[in-house]
This record gives sequence, C-alpha cells and structure tokens, in this order.
Amino acid sequence: MGPASIESHYEEALAVPGILEQVALGEQDGVDAFVIACFGDPGLDAAREIATGPVLGIAEAAMHAAAMLGRTFGIVTTLDRTVGRAGELVQRYGFADVCVGIRACEIPVLALDDPASDARAVVVDECRRVLDAGADAVVLGCAGMADFCHWVSDEVGAPVVDGVSAATVLAESLVRLRVATGKRGEYAAPPRKPMAGLLAPFELGARVASR
Repeated sequence: MGPASIESHYEEALAVPGILEQVALGEQDGVDAFVIACFGDPGLDAAREIATGPVLGIAEAAMHAAAMLGRTFGIVTTLDRTVGRAGELVQRYGFADVCVGIRACEIPVLALDDPASDARAVVVDECRRVLDAGADAVVLGCAGMADFCHWVSDEVGAPVVDGVSAATVLAESLVRLRVATGKRGEYAAPPRKPMAGLLAPFELGARVASR
C-alpha cells in the first residue's frame, strides 16, 4: 500500500497508512520489533503508539551509530528536495552540533540499483565531500543505498553507516534487553474513535485485513 518510493511530502504522507497496517499485522503475529526503512522515518511516532515492542527509524538509528564512530558525521541522501527533511531529523534527534553537512547525489531512489545511473560512483564522490567538510563518518540517507554501504566505506576510507542495518541490529539489541517504548505519556495507545471513508479499516479495534 503506497508509493513505489518516497521522495516528497505527499508520498511520505501516503506511505504512512501502509506502515501502520504492517505494524498492526505484525502485532497480531507477535512481532517483537519494527524497523521503518525510509530515511524520512515516516510514521515513526504513530507506529510507536500502536506497537508493543520497539520501533526504530533508520535515520535515527544511523545518526546514533555514526555519532559513536567519530566526533562528527555528514549525510549523503538522494534528491536535493529531501535535504530539508533530513535536516529536520538532525535537529529532532539532537545532532545539530554533530552533523557537519547534508549532501544530495541527485539520483532518484528507484535508480540506485540501475547501473546506468552510476549511483555508486556518485555516492562515493558526495561522501568524500562531506568528509572533506570535516565529517569523521558518513550516514547514507536512503535505504536504497544499503547494498553498497561497505563498498563505499572501503572506497572513501572512513566509516559509512547504513541505517537499515543499524536499526535492525539496534532493534534486536533492545529486544534482548527486554525494553520497549514507554507507554505512560505521548506514546500511550491512541484513543479509540470512529474512522470514516478510506481510513475506516484503521479504526482501533477493527481487524486489519492482510494484503
């Protein structure tokens, strides 16, 4: 359910119902934790309200990991129009004094796997630029870059963090520690109320249909 990739606020908003559907289905199946594999961390707060286990966004996880690998980090993302969102998340997660720059490689998400896009070489060039700007580590700002993270790290000679792997390992660690999202305040279960129209199946207590 939702867009093929997320590269705009419109697409991000339309992706959230599908994310929440999968969290609800996971809850029915006894899933221990969830990873939202988009660098905008869409629907993260809402997912934490309805999940009993930890929910991690890849941007948050990657920034925490990168901050432990050096004094500073930089971010290399896809399109320039996504830089603003990445900057907002840097502020939200408390890394404004640690992040030295955010650069866009201007390659659409769905083109990252296309050899004709020369994506790997372009990402390497942008990683070198953030390192030249003073970064000790680099965060890859798209789940679509996960497959070549280690190769990029070898090419630039510095730690490069893929948020998908970082979030998955951190989620596993939280499960092993037997801790989950606190439910006393903001992330308590949302109040039950009627939902209308296309969102009727998302009314709390309604059974989410498997797709």
